[in-house]
Amino acid sequence: MTQKKSDLPSKICPVCQKPFTWRKKWARCWAEVRFCSERCRRSRHSR
Repeated sequence: MTQKKSDLPSKICPVCQKPFTWRKKWARCWAEVRFCSERCRRSRHSR
């Protein structure tokens, strides 16, 4: 089943405050994904 890109779920990154959308590599762990990128994940404590 395919979805339109506009229908994909999204979240707001707590570090950069930008929205990011679901990716196929996050299919199994979307509930645990909190950051939009590795860079934001690493810099979460520096702010």
